[in-house]
Amino acid sequence: MRTVLFVLSLLITLPAHAADKMTIILDWFVNPDHGPIIIAKEKGFFKDLGLELEIIAPSNPADPPKMVAAGNADLAVSYQPQLHLQVHEGLPLMRVGTLVATPLSCILVLDDGPIKSIKDLKGRKIGFSVAGVEEVQLDAVLKNSGLSIKDVELINVNWSLSPSLMSKQVDAVIGAFRNFELNQMDIEGIKGRCFYLEEEGLPAYDELIYVANAKTMDVDKIKRFLAATELATQFMVNHPKESWEIFSATSKELQDALNKRAWADTLPRFALRPTALDHGRYLRFEAFLKSSGLIKSVIPVSKLAVDLSAE
Repeated sequence: MRTVLFVLSLLITLPAHAADKMTIILDWFVNPDHGPIIIAKEKGFFKDLGLELEIIAPSNPADPPKMVAAGNADLAVSYQPQLHLQVHEGLPLMRVGTLVATPLSCILVLDDGPIKSIKDLKGRKIGFSVAGVEEVQLDAVLKNSGLSIKDVELINVNWSLSPSLMSKQVDAVIGAFRNFELNQMDIEGIKGRCFYLEEEGLPAYDELIYVANAKTMDVDKIKRFLAATELATQFMVNHPKESWEIFSATSKELQDALNKRAWADTLPRFALRPTALDHGRYLRFEAFLKSSGLIKSVIPVSKLAVDLSAE
């Protein structure tokens, strides 16, 4: 009811003129993780709220936050762990909303392989893609089981996570998404198993977030964007089959078993209230990064994230 009233108030106050243009840079190519954005566009929710949204897939997944910081886009889909580091590095970024409200990343191993617990990773090769955060996350998981990063061999597999595991180039990978790589391996006839980071000693975090330029962001447009994606998420939860049909119809590349499975697995993880902010979650992750030595001091949550519903 709150969302309906908010949207109605926006519609009443919106002037009758051309829609405001807005650009969002995704974190990767379009996939089920971006469901609320695509559904909101296809259902006309952005248009109803006076927005003309341009959705751009990046050539490099590291670029979106930098593009927002440079003023080349209004919003970017990014990751909470990266946000902390980028703000400490001086990028003028601010979390303004949440897309996927639970961790998706995991440590992935072969189900029939020798690794039955985290302790079994000792002396093994572990593949990764993102230096820095993933190494710290892995170290924390290992320490939780009495090991350290020195007990394993790290190998940069350059985003080739499940292929490197299935080919046994590595014994495990960190950074695999539980809604994608597990399904991808199963479809190819190889069963995998995930060790969930939040169950292995890491503080919980928001996997996917919306970030804006803290100095130049247009709060009014962002509020409308988030209202549209909230309506889309409600529609997806209420009409999962119809929403999948709408989403998959936007591209032939989405019309396969992997994306259909990923859609079902991701659906319960979307933020039902994208503006809502868990201050404690961001504070705990700051403390985790400091204790891990990645940052020198803890900055206030107000420098990292904002709840625009309170603005």
